[in-house]
Amino acid sequence: MPQHRADPHAVAAIAAATVPWPAVDQAAASPLTGPFAHAAAALADRLAGHRLVLLGESTHGTAEFYHARAALSAHLVARHGFSIIAVEADWPDAAAVDRHVRGRQAQPAESPAAAFTRFPVWMWRNLEVARFIRWLHAHNAAQAPPRRAGFFGLDIYSLAASMAAVLAYLEGVDPRAAQAARERYACLEPWRRDPARYGRAVLHGTHADCEDAVVEQLQALLDKRLAYARAGHEDFLDAAQNARLVASAERYYRVMYHGSDDSWNLRDTHMFETLAQLLHAQGPESRAVVWAHNSHIGDAAHTEMGISQGQLNIGQLCREAFGDAAVLVGFSTYDGTVAAATSWDGPMEIKQVRPARPDSYEHLFHAAGHAQGWTDLRGDGSDGSAVQAELRELLMPARQERFIGVIYRPDTELQSHYAHAILPRQFDVLAWFDRTSAVPALPAPPAPGAAETWPSGL
Repeated sequence: MPQHRADPHAVAAIAAATVPWPAVDQAAASPLTGPFAHAAAALADRLAGHRLVLLGESTHGTAEFYHARAALSAHLVARHGFSIIAVEADWPDAAAVDRHVRGRQAQPAESPAAAFTRFPVWMWRNLEVARFIRWLHAHNAAQAPPRRAGFFGLDIYSLAASMAAVLAYLEGVDPRAAQAARERYACLEPWRRDPARYGRAVLHGTHADCEDAVVEQLQALLDKRLAYARAGHEDFLDAAQNARLVASAERYYRVMYHGSDDSWNLRDTHMFETLAQLLHAQGPESRAVVWAHNSHIGDAAHTEMGISQGQLNIGQLCREAFGDAAVLVGFSTYDGTVAAATSWDGPMEIKQVRPARPDSYEHLFHAAGHAQGWTDLRGDGSDGSAVQAELRELLMPARQERFIGVIYRPDTELQSHYAHAILPRQFDVLAWFDRTSAVPALPAPPAPGAAETWPSGL
């Protein structure tokens, strides 16, 4: 794909089409209070006509992105009846938080205070998420149980925790079935602490795969759905999702050594299917907000990852399945600081984000001069002028776009963190923060008996 330098016409069109909003108030205790929240409400109202609102982030460690998503989500829940917050996180951890925010009875040994302690801890165990969870708990407390909004995880990495959750559920409702499940899951037992080793062992032929066993367990659980649901519908749905996750994770760790594209596609397909299951479980009127990285939210079919590498993602699958009922919102920045690691499983560091490359979309938005705001990229004339259509056309040539995950390596930024994309086809709306700051991480869980401030004690 060709590279492009800053186009003054594109810069002018971005400036004209961007709706500015005030700076994020990091001291705000509620996602619905403060000048920024009131300004974000206008964008939330614009998005509320869709069944699915997908909110991205160009990094996993930026405070403004979390704060903005919390403000938008709170408005969609409180004013427009959205009932699902689905995030790029492990299902069992999110389930503990969900029980807290919806006032449901916790499972044995389950605590929302102990959730999200696996690397990268700062991604969900941070001040902005804690404030949103506190708000959601308070909002739900004033609602009848059927009207309470839930908090759900979409990701695939909780193999051991999901196996344990299935067994714990069955011990409570069907001890004989629990014993059968324990025998099936015994195939994966040696790999609980390091499931990647399971994939290597299968690849090298030193261990038989466990696919039949985990699929059989999922089917056994589903075969008794009517009987189990009578003991508690929500608890059965949670157990069934954990069983699905075990089956998906088993396959994920087998295919990850065959190529990153296959494992990426399996992971995003699992996340999309989990989202679809949540919508189905809550009925045809249900509506969801999704929080995930831009690389999952933006339509992969219009990025280098899809065009050159054959990768798909949640945003693409949502567009294919739901059409215009899904709206994709990207979040981006020019420079600032970010919470990230240098290598996988490494310590969190506060890193300086380099100014965006001159041939990037981020540089164009920076040159437009808005400190923060949002831009509708759909070019449908809904603002009553020709600005959107002109902007869409000017942004159509592919440019570099920055992606920072839990790892940030500024020294190899072009190779590690940039890829070409066609922005107005990738996203419907772009939320822009010119200079951003690292998300405030919370400490790890305290020792037993010590005071805990996350998520309910802030």
